[in-house]
Parts: sequence; C-alpha cells; structure tokens
Amino acid sequence: QVQLVESGGGLVQAGDSLRLSCAASGRTFNTYVMGWFRQAPGKERDFIARIYWSSGFTNYADSVKGRFTISRVHAKNTVYLQMNSLKPEDTAVYYCALRSRDDYGVDLNAISNYDYWGQGTQVTVSS
Repeated sequence: QVQLVESGGGLVQAGDSLRLSCAASGRTFNTYVMGWFRQAPGKERDFIARIYWSSGFTNYADSVKGRFTISRVHAKNTVYLQMNSLKPEDTAVYYCALRSRDDYGVDLNAISNYDYWGQGTQVTVSS
C-alpha cells in the first residue's frame, strides 16, 4: 500500500504563485510515475502534469504549460507542483496520484490508470 498526502493549497489572488507538495509513504519502491490532477466544482477530474519517477521526464496539459512545473525529490519521496501566474480558472481541488506499473501504451492522462490517490488540497484563485 501507498499513502499520498498533499499540502500547500490555499487562497491566492490572480497572478500569485503556490507550491503544492505530495509526500508518498509505504511501498513506494516501484513507483513508475506520479501525476497531478485537478477537479473544479461540477467538472471532471483532469490531468495537469506528471513526472516519471526514475527519469524525471515530465508532461503537462496545455492549460498549464509554461506556468506550472512538476518536480520530485527522491530522498523525500515527494513530488511538487510549482504554480505561477495563477488564474481564477485554476481554482479546483488538486490531487496527486501514483502509478506503480510500467505498462507500455497506457493512457497516463486517465485517472483510471493510477493506483493511489491523495485526499486533495483546495486551491482558490480570486480575480
């Protein structure tokens, strides 16, 4: 089992920055990829960024590319999401997720392909 705990959310103004953290514990030794997703009220949970644990390679949704940066620190089993130039449309609950299986061709934008999830942290951006 793996436990994921997010932190760092809050209320900010448009243009501000926030850094989210997601600390993983438990059986993390075979982590393949970790991702960040977000869910706005009344909307589906959407992919925004992921990082491959071994290589550090990253992917981003178009909506956050150039503003958000995902990173990880192996020694802390922690992944971060640095969010700059925040907009009101970034308001959502942000979730981190972990996939442990390295299967070729899996859609890593799909929530169903992640094994573990955190409880979420609220980010609210006022205009």
